[in-house]
Amino acid sequence: MVQIWAGTDIGKTHHHCVVLNAEGERLLSRRVLNDEPELLALLADVLALDEDVVWAVDVADGMAALWISVLLNHGQHLVYIPGLAVNRASAGYRGMGKTDAKDATVIADQARMRRDLTVLRSDDEQAIELRVLTSRRADLNADRTRRINRLRGQLTSIFPALERVLDLTNVGPVILLTGYQTPAALRRTGGKRLVTWLRNRSVRSPEALTEAALEAAESQHTAVPGEKITAQVIHTLAKEVMSLNEQISEIDKLIAVRLRDHELAEVISSMPGIGPLLAAEFLAATAGDMSRYGTADRLASLAGVAPVPRDSGNISGNLHRPRRYHRGLQRVFYTSALISIRSCDDSRRFYERKRAEGKRHTQAVLALARRRVNVLWALIRDGQCYQPNRSRPLEWCIDGHSVISF
Repeated sequence: MVQIWAGTDIGKTHHHCVVLNAEGERLLSRRVLNDEPELLALLADVLALDEDVVWAVDVADGMAALWISVLLNHGQHLVYIPGLAVNRASAGYRGMGKTDAKDATVIADQARMRRDLTVLRSDDEQAIELRVLTSRRADLNADRTRRINRLRGQLTSIFPALERVLDLTNVGPVILLTGYQTPAALRRTGGKRLVTWLRNRSVRSPEALTEAALEAAESQHTAVPGEKITAQVIHTLAKEVMSLNEQISEIDKLIAVRLRDHELAEVISSMPGIGPLLAAEFLAATAGDMSRYGTADRLASLAGVAPVPRDSGNISGNLHRPRRYHRGLQRVFYTSALISIRSCDDSRRFYERKRAEGKRHTQAVLALARRRVNVLWALIRDGQCYQPNRSRPLEWCIDGHSVISF
């Protein structure tokens, strides 16, 4: 039986740990350096108080990774309470001030009173690698988006006609901007030389791109002040976008290799609409361990595709999206649902049925995403790949109930 509860307020360089007993009395309060010898000393001191201890943290990764690894490697029971929940719970405790010691006390006390907190477990190496790679890819993609937006802004300031006809999410237009940024430069080059220049750089459909660029150049003969230096900035930004494209391509190859080695890769990728990247993001978020969530309903709630009630008084049936959910998981299920509408007959029929019931596009896609949670849950549970609906709806049994796939 648990005798003491240890809450840790996580910080970048230092953590603060507070230990409470069953009556809520403070047994220990200490600020420790985020360094292994200091953390091991804290662990030993807390275990000296009592070996039956529940540890709680308010951060589950990043700067808490070393402390979490130390606790899990020593077989400790560790739970996670989100920082937002700690902040809201603090309002119910005496005192208006905020200190690390008070936050650690709230964390420990919440762990003492609550039985619904998430238990943290060790993930396998493959899931951790996929989490690192997908996070890195998300960072690179965000950097690319920022640079493309800056590129659009700079190009609009000197050559708006060209900005309108270029889709800078494609490689070809970005390559064009590494060599030509002004109307005069495009007109001097001419169509034949520009087509050859683009073809030598392996641009798809160089003729169509050349025609659009020259048409834009012929529509503008005014040189805007600052055009020369702006053109240099556009050249630099275009080069940076090209470099980020190459880095993202390399990350995608690494993700595909790591995903191929995972035991659930074939099962998850068999779901319509889930490719290597979405499958990797799903495994990064869940580690493929469905026992952590208990039921498909809990997984759907975590993914933000299951509505929650907000009833009060005479108002009932008031359903809304949950305020707390895993945005990465929601992206997996919502994006794959969108893709599956175009690539899977079962998904398209389900979507069209929901639309016929009067649901808006977003509502119908969310309903499809919710149904796909049940199907993917059953596939992982049974270790089976998805089989398209042939003559009748595919059925899976979840918690003793028959669940139609789509």
